[in-house]
Amino acid sequence: MSARPDRPWWRDAVIYQVYPRSFADGNGDGVGDLTGLHERLPYLRDLGVDAIWLSPWYVSPMADAGYDVADYRDIDPLFGTLAQAEELIAQAHAHRLRIIVDIVPNHCSDRHPRFQAALAAGPASPERALFWFRPGRGEHGELPPNDWTSHFGGPAWTRADDGEWFLHMFAPEQPDWNWDHPAVGRDFETTLRFWLDRGVDGFRIDVADHLVKDPALPDAGPLPAEAIRPWRDQEGVHDIYRSWRKIADSYPQRGVFVGELWDDDPVRFTRYLRPDELHTGFNFPFLSCPWDAAAFRYVIDLTLATHALVGAPATWVLSNHDVVRHVTRYGRARTAHSFDDAKHTMPSDLALGTRRARAAALLSLALPGSAYLYQGEELGLPEVEDIPEALLQDPRWPRSGYTDRGRDGCRVPLPWSGDAAPYGFSPDGAAAAPWLPQPASWAGLSAAAQTGDRRSTLELYRRALHLRRTEPDLGDGTLTWLTAPDGVLHFRRGDGFACLVNLGDTAVPLPPYEYVLLTSDPLEDLHVAPNTAVWLRVA
Repeated sequence: MSARPDRPWWRDAVIYQVYPRSFADGNGDGVGDLTGLHERLPYLRDLGVDAIWLSPWYVSPMADAGYDVADYRDIDPLFGTLAQAEELIAQAHAHRLRIIVDIVPNHCSDRHPRFQAALAAGPASPERALFWFRPGRGEHGELPPNDWTSHFGGPAWTRADDGEWFLHMFAPEQPDWNWDHPAVGRDFETTLRFWLDRGVDGFRIDVADHLVKDPALPDAGPLPAEAIRPWRDQEGVHDIYRSWRKIADSYPQRGVFVGELWDDDPVRFTRYLRPDELHTGFNFPFLSCPWDAAAFRYVIDLTLATHALVGAPATWVLSNHDVVRHVTRYGRARTAHSFDDAKHTMPSDLALGTRRARAAALLSLALPGSAYLYQGEELGLPEVEDIPEALLQDPRWPRSGYTDRGRDGCRVPLPWSGDAAPYGFSPDGAAAAPWLPQPASWAGLSAAAQTGDRRSTLELYRRALHLRRTEPDLGDGTLTWLTAPDGVLHFRRGDGFACLVNLGDTAVPLPPYEYVLLTSDPLEDLHVAPNTAVWLRVA
């Protein structure tokens, strides 16, 4: 937990994302679970993070890996039991680790009891008012109510057996809640209290800007490009988060909220971070940056300036469960971040990508605010791009007409030890292979193989996280840019810390310093090589 009691812990925490099905398998069924996570808590404690964010662990048919929730107040048997979750929270706290859980308020599973009741009740029923059921267009209602498309491909509407259509901005198995109905809000407030009562320290809010829709459900096609889409960022969403903030603030742990906000408008983005709404939001422009000093400088400046308007700390994130791992992105001739990146066949230079990823880690951990790590980035894992098509499980694959391989490549189970799959992910003698195949090239990237090797990415992260906790100038605070050659970022934090990142093509000399604290790769005759970062103690 935070080593700086004078600041709220979340303002400069390092939070580690656990994707439960791929973290550690405790029972040998090939899928990660709470038993496996419980056993690995000392690893996360010793890594030096402050909190764990868990992707959904709720009861789910797993049409979208748990983001289709059938019961928000229980644990899916695939992962364990509610009692195990309560014990995990308690044991994490004993290791001085806080717990943030995912909450999915935009949509549920089509197996959720309330949606099943809506299907059974028929048109114009009170049960259907909790969702977006509408008659279709066309002579016989055979066309969707509007032209909205799903984020997973295809129309955002599916027709029920009685002829009405229901809205799903993601997969058809994920119907959208109608937040205009007060019962929806009351039920989610009950869910928040349920988990806060069990000691969780906060919530990551899935697609946080999607909850409220324009009730007219207008076609999106005629809208100008700069217009707000009618399914996102509607004014009423802020009232929801003000209500949630009051609930969280009423608990002793004062639970925190981090929003998944893919908003290109920084002013609209920071409206969610006003003092009575969410605490933080993910900084996707930073994640999306190409490997270019000017682009990073622009995003960093804009992030800090806009967050200052509402007194919120910035967040810095390089990867997560929805995007191509940054080792692979940074090794490409261009650095795309997202689903589109998974469609193309542009090769990646993984040696270059690894060098850049190590430098990016030191950059992100040196910036003011909090940082998020995605499981396996501390091992330097690349994207797995050759999963056989027959084993792909992301719903984007079939929904795209088998053109978009989706997100499975960043979700492959972690390698913990050993020379061959399952690399300690499952216990010896496990009954099943990991749910996604692990590549043979990962033998040298396991946690065991890297432990004790000072050249390894794991040991780089461990040293960086230790310094981040012990250096008083790191974490929340201010940043001052220093003079630097083209292609180089150079900034100071507080009175005695400086970071230099060389994103250019030629080595640059070290600036004046007292001593070197850490480098992402070795220095060359007191010069910082391309694609290298250095932390310095300065006078």
